[in-house]
Amino acid sequence: MGPPLPPLVKLPAPAADLTAERHGDTVDVHFTVPVVNTDGTRPANVERVDVFAVTAPPTVTDDQLWKQGTKVGSVLVKAPRNPDQTIDPDESPDEMVAPEGPGLDQGAAARVSERLTAQARRSVDLQKGSAPARLPPPDNMPRPLLGPSPVDVVRTYAIVGISTRGRRGPFSTRVTVPILEPPATLDSPEIDYNEEAITITWTPLAPPGSASDVLPSTPIGAVQPTVAYHVYDVSGGTPPITSRLTATPVAEPRHEDSRIVWGERRCYTVRAVLTVGSSSLEGDEPEPRCVTLVDRFPPAAPKGLNAVPSEGAISLIWEPNAEGDLRGYIVERSVAPGDTLQPITPAPIAQTTFKDGVQTGVRYVYAVRAVDVAGNVSAPSERVEETAR
Repeated sequence: MGPPLPPLVKLPAPAADLTAERHGDTVDVHFTVPVVNTDGTRPANVERVDVFAVTAPPTVTDDQLWKQGTKVGSVLVKAPRNPDQTIDPDESPDEMVAPEGPGLDQGAAARVSERLTAQARRSVDLQKGSAPARLPPPDNMPRPLLGPSPVDVVRTYAIVGISTRGRRGPFSTRVTVPILEPPATLDSPEIDYNEEAITITWTPLAPPGSASDVLPSTPIGAVQPTVAYHVYDVSGGTPPITSRLTATPVAEPRHEDSRIVWGERRCYTVRAVLTVGSSSLEGDEPEPRCVTLVDRFPPAAPKGLNAVPSEGAISLIWEPNAEGDLRGYIVERSVAPGDTLQPITPAPIAQTTFKDGVQTGVRYVYAVRAVDVAGNVSAPSERVEETAR
């Protein structure tokens, strides 16, 4: 037998589901906290997760990222009391000792935000250290009609887990955001609604390169930017909570939200999204526009009204309305010719039939209206006339 081997050091596997989204000068980095070690055992020997960034191509190596990148944020993670007390991938989770302490649960979704400063925009020379920023020329300086692709300068992000003994695991895959001027902030959107949907509209931005003082040209070899839009629901809180309603940016300056709940207050804002090649960034959002949903929409007029005469009475029957918020029906009557009909039911009735005891030999005119729970009253149904026997 050989000499005893040193114990295997447990290191957290790379964080998963890494994404980076830029809006204005803020980058939100999202990821999932590691749940396993590099050898597949659980729980992960991770005490915190660090987010590193460097303004350099995504081909940056782990050592370059560690030495020349900037740690832009960290999240604490619940860690195992004994890092060597793990279970293998094929063992039941019930046999695992749960991590403990402050921080996020392993497997939880996490977010770190970075504000892009002038320093963060400067490209790093991975061979020589830092290099001056490649900033766009001032607005009063001449510019070429066509230049290099603006996505040559990107900010690269990666995640690394740090063990309970301060050792780092392997870096995650890289994600990038472009170092471009973000699109302009839009005006606050307009809001309208009906019984089926809330419609959000806004004034779109002019397409990139559509300025009237630029001569027409056909770009060769250059990636042309496009502008689309993301719509957000804004809910209460300090700061307010924004939830994206559009899965992908929409090209048309219009979006419909089918979440109709009467009495609720809804607020919306819209961000422009500039896309160049595979890179996208959002502009800042304007002040949200809010509306309280009020049911001011009457139900449809009842259909199929019929009158059936009998001895000393006239029976009415009609088709039921389809509205989900229907309260009932009001029956109206007058002596022919029936210039003005008056309600003869003191409150809305739920049935679609009504028997009216009347004087024989007199011709009566009837109509029915539908009423919803908000008190909206429909137009009258078609009139019918009948005389009791």
